[in-house]
Amino acid sequence: MAEGTCDIGLIGLAVMGQNLVLNMNDHGYKVAVFNRTTSKVDEFLSEEAKGTQVVGTHSAKELCAALKLPRRVMLMVKAGEVVDQTIEHVLPYLEKGDILIDGGNSLFTDTNRRTKELAEKGILFVGTGVSGGEEGARFGPSIMPGGNPAAWPHVKEIFQAIAAKVEGGVPCCDWVGEDGAGHYVKMVHNGIEYGDIQLICEAYQLLKDGLGLSADELHDVFTEWNKGELDSYLIEITAAIFAKKDDDGKPMVDKILDTAGQKGTGKWTAISALDLGMPVTLIGESVFARCLSALKEERVAASKILQGAKKVLTVSDKKEFIEDVRRALYCSKMISYAQGYMLLRAVEKEQKWNLNMGGIALMWRGGCIIRSVFLGNIKAAFDKDPKLQNLLMDDFFSSALSKYQGSWRKAIIHAIEIGVPMPAFSTALAFYDGYRCERLPANLLQAQRDFFGAHTYERVDKPRGEFFHTNWTGRGGKVSSSTYNA
Repeated sequence: MAEGTCDIGLIGLAVMGQNLVLNMNDHGYKVAVFNRTTSKVDEFLSEEAKGTQVVGTHSAKELCAALKLPRRVMLMVKAGEVVDQTIEHVLPYLEKGDILIDGGNSLFTDTNRRTKELAEKGILFVGTGVSGGEEGARFGPSIMPGGNPAAWPHVKEIFQAIAAKVEGGVPCCDWVGEDGAGHYVKMVHNGIEYGDIQLICEAYQLLKDGLGLSADELHDVFTEWNKGELDSYLIEITAAIFAKKDDDGKPMVDKILDTAGQKGTGKWTAISALDLGMPVTLIGESVFARCLSALKEERVAASKILQGAKKVLTVSDKKEFIEDVRRALYCSKMISYAQGYMLLRAVEKEQKWNLNMGGIALMWRGGCIIRSVFLGNIKAAFDKDPKLQNLLMDDFFSSALSKYQGSWRKAIIHAIEIGVPMPAFSTALAFYDGYRCERLPANLLQAQRDFFGAHTYERVDKPRGEFFHTNWTGRGGKVSSSTYNA
């Protein structure tokens, strides 16, 4: 096969694929495109890509023939079986040393498998997270590549050119790690996004039901919040949402049915946390909060039967209460990110990856959905101590939590008094109190397990790793069950 003239090929012309192609074209790269429904290729070339140097192709063979060596082919197709099918479809037209890139939201274990299988065939595989939605893909996303490290030099220039940039022109893209590391980091990013969104929703409900704030007043509050510590993309768009009016002049947000959808990445994060025994409670609660919202008809029926708090919240100082909620949101957000990084630490150990924690924070600083000024503090914490075990142990985070925890507790108490559900706020505080607790009641838990199942326990006055069993009832023998740590 003769060498072509295109720098990279892209398969899958849905919105994200199209926008990435136009972004690459803007940066001087010549892109060949292919789509299974070939009419989509012609439409794209005659409309969005008109006047660009994008090359349309009508088969995987034609696409691969159009590429310079080593060939770089990026897939922007639906996660799961479609990725495997597309790889099989393209493989006959690739040679040893060519690079295949999966830019979808694939499950990291699939990426682990694909990296190994393709390496055996001499093909370098990259599994990369791409965040920022349509806008990000078009003008600068956050890109989180992992896979076969030998592929990185071949894709680095293009990826860093099209990625979002932060202070000093630093790209929000760097090599994450081996095998499925890039997709795992994207999964945790999405889990944290679930958490951020849920926290903002709880703050909204507390201000709306607790203070009776209108959509216009909420717009003002969130606009103000976006100027300080909470400065972030999600706070910015939340302020914009409150300002939007429907055709009748009423707030659009009030017209939207309160049942949440989900694509599954938050659930994957929670499942991975359970598998690794990491208490990523806030993302778990955020997933469950969406599940609860989906039970709309049941909730409507329950609202007519189940009694709530009778107390109406009386706030002597409205401004002070809004500030309490802001601080509670900030503290809870810190816990969510700390938990997300605990998960990254755990998977790094389990998968024997070498993750660049500060680099991950930098990748999330711009272009992506969870971008915020706050991530600069996370990067600084890992720059100061790359082996930092938990973000909460960093001075910046520990002092902020110490300074704001009074407000955090007050906001949650207010919510409990008036019956506003705050699953994410509450679990964040419970985690904080549990994590800083030198002695938890798990001693009683172990006694119970040993009582009913002879599961054994360790003692405070003996070295770790020695297990004991008590004959609690005076009946039964000295037999104990095997033990395991979850």
